[in-house]
Amino acid sequence: MSVSPPAPLEPGYTLRRATVFDLRAVHRLERTIFPRDAYPYADLFLLFVLPGMLNLKIVAPDGSLAAFVSATRALFNRDRAWIVTIGVHPAHRRRGLAKHLLAVVEQRFKTSYVRLTVREGNFPAITLYRALGYRVVERKPGYYRDGETGLVMEKARGITSSVETQ
Repeated sequence: MSVSPPAPLEPGYTLRRATVFDLRAVHRLERTIFPRDAYPYADLFLLFVLPGMLNLKIVAPDGSLAAFVSATRALFNRDRAWIVTIGVHPAHRRRGLAKHLLAVVEQRFKTSYVRLTVREGNFPAITLYRALGYRVVERKPGYYRDGETGLVMEKARGITSSVETQ
């Protein structure tokens, strides 16, 4: 199973482990990026204290939180990693930060599959995920609070497939 190393970050951006001390900044970022679907504060706290979670952040040159990802191994399928949440602050988009975080998660979790869920109408994210090898494997009607469908996308690492289920 081959994993591409992450491309270098733009100068001034730094990848770091996120800790519970970043909780407030992550909560603000979630509310900025996902105004309808931001995780409640208590749920985000759990992402920082549950065993097996990988929480990473990218810090911008000015010291602010530019991007965040939280991922873990699937509970019932240890050969699958799940990206619980990933997001880039609007002021820092189009700099490869999400791509970098995805590559780091794939590198750290030595699993055959990586999954995430995305809003069906989030075309920029879907386009990025497809470009990186993710394919729709399941539709979840009504998944989001406002009733929008969630798309479960999966990357089968080391396996090339052009089949997509929708």
